[in-house]
Amino acid sequence: MDRPAATDETPLDVRLTDAAALDFDQVLALYNAVGWTAYTSSPETVSAALSGSAAIAVAYAGTELVGLARVISDGASICYLQDVLVRPAFQRRGIGRRLVQLVLQPFSHVRQKVLLTEDEAGQKAFYESLGYTQVTDNDGGALRAFARFDD
Repeated sequence: MDRPAATDETPLDVRLTDAAALDFDQVLALYNAVGWTAYTSSPETVSAALSGSAAIAVAYAGTELVGLARVISDGASICYLQDVLVRPAFQRRGIGRRLVQLVLQPFSHVRQKVLLTEDEAGQKAFYESLGYTQVTDNDGGALRAFARFDD
């Protein structure tokens, strides 16, 4: 596939979409590009996860999928920012921020917005810049975060 030059001037199309409108080969290529091979080792799981998402935002440079963010939610009390991916050649240009802002728009009335991510300094700074607080830094009282990963 021809890839557009990765310049700051590359015009981007950032929009909400649904799973059915996505080119699944491009989705898998994006997940691979950011090293999320645990996802791509099970393409049927990725497909089901996208189909079950409450909202998906995408960024295209020409016809190439360069970014994706998705939310799962009950639409009333909680929304969970699940994935934020930006192709490495397009990172640090505000694309991730735009994707997150867009994918969360339908949930502006939802009080609790959560995410779980790796312990990496750049990610912490990114999510804090979007208004997220690490639970250990919460000033509003004690919070606990629990996670369970079944193999």
